[in-house]
Amino acid sequence: MDIDTRALFAPTVINGHAVTNRLAVAPMTRISATQDGRATETMTRYYERFARGGFGTVITEGIYTDQAFSQGYAHQPGMTDEAQAKAWKPVVSGIKAHGALAIAQLLHAGALSQGNRFRDTTVGPSPVQPKGEQMKFYHGKGRYALPAAMTEARIAEAIDGFAESAARAIEVAGFDAIEIHGANGYLLDQFLTDYANERTDRWGGATENRARLILETFKAVRAKVGAKIPVGVRISQGKVNDYHHKWAGAERDAEIIFGSLADAGADFIHVTEFEAWKPAFAAGGPSLMRLAKRYAPKAAILANGGLHDVEQAVAALDDGADIVAIGRGALANPDFPKRLSDRRVLDDFDPAILGPIADIKDTELAK
Repeated sequence: MDIDTRALFAPTVINGHAVTNRLAVAPMTRISATQDGRATETMTRYYERFARGGFGTVITEGIYTDQAFSQGYAHQPGMTDEAQAKAWKPVVSGIKAHGALAIAQLLHAGALSQGNRFRDTTVGPSPVQPKGEQMKFYHGKGRYALPAAMTEARIAEAIDGFAESAARAIEVAGFDAIEIHGANGYLLDQFLTDYANERTDRWGGATENRARLILETFKAVRAKVGAKIPVGVRISQGKVNDYHHKWAGAERDAEIIFGSLADAGADFIHVTEFEAWKPAFAAGGPSLMRLAKRYAPKAAILANGGLHDVEQAVAALDDGADIVAIGRGALANPDFPKRLSDRRVLDDFDPAILGPIADIKDTELAK
């Protein structure tokens, strides 16, 4: 390997918290919690090996936030009560024992819920049938349910669920930071998405209104955990059920979304695209990570999407990213940073890891 990777190993700081390098583990749903949403010993071993392998930041899979409509998948972990929060403590200890920053990603599935032990129905911004079909490797089957439009009371409850879960994640579980999942077609992104949000109240219509739920959730979490805890938001255009979606307002939408997060004081913004380096909109235009840095220059920009390619990872640091978040490459190489540092060959990702069900396999833990 003749690529100069030194930039990937430079330390950085996010809201006063030291980060040892620019390599992060991306959040990946692995449905390996107990039926009642508690993290397991298997999850402790799974996450710890990424930190042991040299990643400076480890972001968890999406953790559901309330005992109402937030859970998306069977055996998804939660942060909705003391028992669930305490179950995360060994996971967090394993990550932090190796000096990595431990980030809890909080998620409300909304209309894309396909396995919720608390409710038989789903909610979203509007009664719009979600595109695509449920994901089989997460125990899904058939079309998504038609969601009920959320009332003001249910919106308030969802925001409060994020805030209360964030407090548990920091105070009980011991996480260093919070990532609010505002991407990939889940609830907050449903409100942001023009065709999923047909509301005519303050939560719908113009991009500024459709972005309101993301911002109000951020503000509630910030108020709950305080100014010293890093709080960020994950943002995407594409979704798990609509891979190629683009914002209708193109760069103007990017300016509104990223600029409003900057104004709210987001410590980091995590952008994800299928291939992070490609133009976000018109051919030859800037990437989404470049636009995020342009309109939120003080926030740390995490970029995800095909950056297990080392050359692309290095280039991303010159294209707006402060940290590169790796998914498939981390599954194939839980010691990805150490392999890079030692100039060892990287293994290719084997999709069989995620089949037939995407739970954590014993073969992974042997690596």
